[in-house]
Amino acid sequence: MAFKAEADFGVAGRDEWFYAPAVGVGPLRFGMTVDEVVEAAETLGQTRVSDCAPHHAIFSPTWKVEVHRHGAAPSPSAVTAYVSRDVGLFCIAADAVYGPQVAYDGIPLVGRDLSELESDAIAYAEAMDVYFRYTPEGYAGPDDPGVVMRGQLVGPVLRSRPLFMVTRDGANTEWDSMPSEEYRLNESTA
Repeated sequence: MAFKAEADFGVAGRDEWFYAPAVGVGPLRFGMTVDEVVEAAETLGQTRVSDCAPHHAIFSPTWKVEVHRHGAAPSPSAVTAYVSRDVGLFCIAADAVYGPQVAYDGIPLVGRDLSELESDAIAYAEAMDVYFRYTPEGYAGPDDPGVVMRGQLVGPVLRSRPLFMVTRDGANTEWDSMPSEEYRLNESTA
């Protein structure tokens, strides 16, 4: 089964990271400490660590590690990693514009027009006789609890911003674990 090539939807030239369910993405492994995330992310660029606002009392303190690509001009973060004091790294978000490309069984997930990604997810599910799933907002993606599809407004188009996750302390599912900073929708980056 063939899907559109990255160049067909404008993301050629990105780093390619491998996703391993419940293990991690690229050089980042679930359970890493903040220092380990910063060290592993140096291959992509510079990092900035900040505290996340405590929106839910059940979660331990959480840090946000923003990874910016190497280069002369400052750029928005390509990857945002969320690290909990109790469970370590639990969420990795790939920016729709600047993030590395991550595929799920041959389907590129980052920076896609969400309607095209939905078509590919349906075609994949039919061809492989497997399921796909929708998020509560209606974004289609693989039937993997460790992948939560989000939308990011890029110019006039809503593009895919996948979150790769494991459950964090005090949560029942990855959806419950999602950092409150990732609830923002329609934040334009272009």
